[in-house]
Amino acid sequence: MRILKHAVAIVMLVVALPVSAQQLSIATGGTGGVYYPIGGGFAEMINKHIKGVKATAEVTGASVENMGLIMRGDADLAVALADTVYQAYSGAGDFKGRHIKNVRVLASIYPNVVQLVTLAKSDIKSIADLKGKRVSVGAPGSGTELNVRALLDANGIHYSNFTPLRFNFNETADAIRDGDIDAGFWSVGSPTSSILNLGATHDIRLISFSDEEVANALKKDPVFAPYKLAAGMYEGMNEAVQVISIPNLLVVNSDMDEELAYKLTKLLFEKTDELIAVHPAAHDTTVKYTMDSSPVPLHLGALRYFEEIGVEIPDRLRP
Repeated sequence: MRILKHAVAIVMLVVALPVSAQQLSIATGGTGGVYYPIGGGFAEMINKHIKGVKATAEVTGASVENMGLIMRGDADLAVALADTVYQAYSGAGDFKGRHIKNVRVLASIYPNVVQLVTLAKSDIKSIADLKGKRVSVGAPGSGTELNVRALLDANGIHYSNFTPLRFNFNETADAIRDGDIDAGFWSVGSPTSSILNLGATHDIRLISFSDEEVANALKKDPVFAPYKLAAGMYEGMNEAVQVISIPNLLVVNSDMDEELAYKLTKLLFEKTDELIAVHPAAHDTTVKYTMDSSPVPLHLGALRYFEEIGVEIPDRLRP
């Protein structure tokens, strides 16, 4: 009888012990962009709504680095530019010879907007005026630099024509402010804090791309799309500015548990208002946007959610 009592006590003790939560790492970008607040906002949503799961947003070098993290299993989720994801998935561009075939998509969350910024007093008024200047092309390993290369190459401008510098968003804004560089590129959701902060203290100019420059970029990379920054987006910006954009994807490894991927996708689309409260870029987080813009197949868990709500799913999104 005493042995039985001890056995019952042991069972009760085991039952009472807390079950450790599953830990998820979300690879984002620098703190001056949109990836980090979006990733942090989604991590908070996961912690609040999915029982037994805890998520943390990690600062990274953004898209290119994030794809490596997903491939190796060093991150569970990542935000990355669609063209970077597609290059990784197909083994093209910077990923030539190293296909990352295990990447899958949960959603397209918002468009990155390629923005070229200089001070208003600068003589830079077009892409062509970058020749001979000092220009930030984005952080090392970032999708920004991939976008800049494609945009400039498509329009006959190469790194040999100017001095390329690789700064993250906050560093780019600081360097423009301090006169250390003449202009800088951002490929990020708009508006973004680092440009807003720069515009609050200095008169800035957003460079508009011509119709021909946009058309050339679209021919170079079909993931690009025309985009207009609305007037008033940044301080002193009195007119709309024509640029280009690229979708941002929320990606995972194909090995992720199907039920978890299903819950994450369901949470993202059924609690989107919570993400919008973190950053207005999430206004573009819609099921239609995912169906229209993702160039890489969905994870089976995401596919299950979209089938469940009766969405027509393009063949290209089926694994």
